[in-house]
Amino acid sequence: MTKRDLALDLFRSFQTGKRTKRKIVEEKRPEIDPTRSRDPELLANVLDSLIVDRDWKSGIAEGNLFTSWDEIVGADIAQHATPITFLDGVLTLRTTSTAWAVQLQRVIPDMIATVQSSAPGVLVDSIVILGPTAPSWKRGLRTIRGARGPRDTYG
Repeated sequence: MTKRDLALDLFRSFQTGKRTKRKIVEEKRPEIDPTRSRDPELLANVLDSLIVDRDWKSGIAEGNLFTSWDEIVGADIAQHATPITFLDGVLTLRTTSTAWAVQLQRVIPDMIATVQSSAPGVLVDSIVILGPTAPSWKRGLRTIRGARGPRDTYG
């Protein structure tokens, strides 16, 4: 059995104007819904129907929480607290200092109420506030197991 080159066969058929014996398999075209009109639609309407069909409403609301954080909580809090994650109703914030973390711990119920009223579609059950991250001295090229770390000469 010899292999035939489909591209070469197509080229020759276009040159001669004749079709070869090989059957060309036609691709199935997607069926067109007869109830939809073929007129152009507004992009906003198409996106709205896509959001409803795929049930993306809650995901978009959560994304809006992150993008409009400064409008929801105010410029002062937004400058010192940034939302990191929102998973299963728990909003996690990272603060710039431990003082801000302590102060925001005291107003968590008010923040939950503010987020619920300002960001429709977002259901916040609780807020976890994390302080700033410090460098870890436990790992690296020049560490000794069992040693206290770089500050062991101060005492």
